[in-house]
Amino acid sequence: MSTASLHLAAEIGGPPRYDPGHYIGLARLAERGALDFVTLGDSFARPGLDALAVLSRVAPATGRIGLVPTVTTTHTEPFHVSSAVATLDWVSRGRAGWNVDVSRTGAEARLFGRRPAAPAEQLWREAAESADVGARLWDSWEDDAEIRDVATGRFIDRDKLHHVDFEGVSFSVRGPAIVPRPPQGHPVTVVDGTSGPARETAARHADVVLVRATTPEQAAGARADLRRRAAAYGRDPGTLRVLVALTVDLGDAETAPEPGLESGPPLSAGGSYYRGGPVDLAELITRWHRGGAADGFHLTPITPGRDLERIVNGTVALLQHRSLFRTFYPGGTLREHLGLARPANRYALEGGRA
Repeated sequence: MSTASLHLAAEIGGPPRYDPGHYIGLARLAERGALDFVTLGDSFARPGLDALAVLSRVAPATGRIGLVPTVTTTHTEPFHVSSAVATLDWVSRGRAGWNVDVSRTGAEARLFGRRPAAPAEQLWREAAESADVGARLWDSWEDDAEIRDVATGRFIDRDKLHHVDFEGVSFSVRGPAIVPRPPQGHPVTVVDGTSGPARETAARHADVVLVRATTPEQAAGARADLRRRAAAYGRDPGTLRVLVALTVDLGDAETAPEPGLESGPPLSAGGSYYRGGPVDLAELITRWHRGGAADGFHLTPITPGRDLERIVNGTVALLQHRSLFRTFYPGGTLREHLGLARPANRYALEGGRA
């Protein structure tokens, strides 16, 4: 039986909305339930506001909840992406993450006109490079690189500012960053590791991995596979948080859940589907987590306004009553919520100028 902390997160996107108050309200609702983080999906394939910019607006209106926008690494430059994610970490005081994704379609490629669509394997190799570059750029300023000495006119200790000199297949980035090292050191990296090409990137670079599974055995198998792959890359597999991604429909609190989840209707993203009431959802989460199937759940409400309220005031409240989920945030950063240490700066560890 698992005794590890339960982690819960929720998606707050849905049909495009252009009122920031809508997203602020949902994020505050999730924060009231002490969820680890909220995600906001994004894609070049549909209209809508930029998720990262929206959550930058949500940041000052919230105080503890982690904020994780989807950010595509296709048709974008890692230098810009790393700067934007670092900025979100600063304006949220250490509550930022980013959900790494790729753009697969020819229609998305034509929006930019730089290149045609590429195979998934190539896109996820590029995403891995982008994640690698981002982490190096976040480290390119040591934590005490800023001096701000008015008397001498020195703003930066240049010996603590580093060129990353990254040379990859897709990118060549010299650096350093233009944004100082983020409060968390590295904002939290999230990857949906359900598919094969994405799973390798997740094992190598992600702090949180989302997996879609229809049984606890399938989820446990994915978790074990991810931890094995992470260890092969020299990582501590115990620092990987694997969350089951579950789309939920709590529209009828009296309807029993679909047996096992297998009979739920197929979704466009190939995700697992739950339909039922908040109490039964709490039972499912309890059973899977205690059985060691996953470190937690990422819940995507079919109807965010309705279902997130039922998740927080029904499912989460019951889990809290049973002492299975926290009732308050013990720390202030997303890494603290997830029980993850702040990464050491690779260049400071080298003890010299890169």
